[in-house]
Amino acid sequence: MIDAHAQENLQIFHHNEPFVLESGEVLPAFQLGYSTVGKLNEARDNAVWICHALTANTDAVDWWGGVVGKGCLFNPDEHVIVCANMLGSCYGSTNALSINPLTQKPYYHTFPMLTNRDMARAFDLLREHLGISRIAWTCGGSMGGQHIVEWNILRPEVFENIFLIATNAQHSAWGIAFNESQRMAIEADSTWHTDSPTAGKQGLGAARAMALLSYRNYAVYTRTQSEPSLDNFDNFRAISYQHHQAQKLQNRFHAFSYWTLSKAMDSQNVGRGRQSVANALASIRAKAYIIGISSDILFPPSEQRLLAEHIPQARYFEIDSDLGHDGFLIEAGKITEILQPFVRPK
Repeated sequence: MIDAHAQENLQIFHHNEPFVLESGEVLPAFQLGYSTVGKLNEARDNAVWICHALTANTDAVDWWGGVVGKGCLFNPDEHVIVCANMLGSCYGSTNALSINPLTQKPYYHTFPMLTNRDMARAFDLLREHLGISRIAWTCGGSMGGQHIVEWNILRPEVFENIFLIATNAQHSAWGIAFNESQRMAIEADSTWHTDSPTAGKQGLGAARAMALLSYRNYAVYTRTQSEPSLDNFDNFRAISYQHHQAQKLQNRFHAFSYWTLSKAMDSQNVGRGRQSVANALASIRAKAYIIGISSDILFPPSEQRLLAEHIPQARYFEIDSDLGHDGFLIEAGKITEILQPFVRPK
């Protein structure tokens, strides 16, 4: 399931050897979809790697416009920009609808659990395949930021600068509860336990509607979805908006990937097997530029401040915005204003 726009520049990396997951389960092989724009220079020091969030794809110029693209902070005229689809997602990478090479049938519900650590290790195999020894900037928000933190702990020598926004080192009980509520909506769909590409589709729509409440907040809904008329008593704008957003995701994603990826997000805990979160973060060598969004209720600024406190070369900034968690995608102007002096120092 790849939309036409997302696959225009899609390339596929094949890893044809068993890949042992953190759980101990094994993927017999896997593939990652990825896109590149721009060219690696002779010094091979201009690589920018973008890690996308939960349901995004490899076209960072499309979903992070204003931050990535011509004339933007990360410009393909100056950098080679790589964005890889995370393992388990349905935009070119191995996921639950992929064919299991051992059975020659789709995995469906037998697809193994993935963690963010597994995903970071898969990205690193792609990096080696592309011949990139050092990454000048690695950038991402939300789940993409989680990947960057894990990846930097796994391979600290690879990274020069990292930009993290609206992300964390350990997923909170609050965030896990949001994700589990969404999975409960998928489970409540009577089709979920069938082996079908459309299993759980209606539940996925309900899950997306729930998720929006964590991405936005009271102020955003009041400003954008309030009723223009005093006379209405049903079919409110907020209702049609929730249904519209649910349908959009149902049209481009599937419940199996949503389930896999939300579980991986819950798994985020860089301290697992490393004594503590603080000890793990202390191993990061890159210069870190960390941004929180004042109104984010899903990944509140306290989580970004914790990252900045324990990563040795970190600077913390906070964007005053009422856009909630989605501000990491929307506040391109404020992000650019903060990072411009570090991306292009005078």
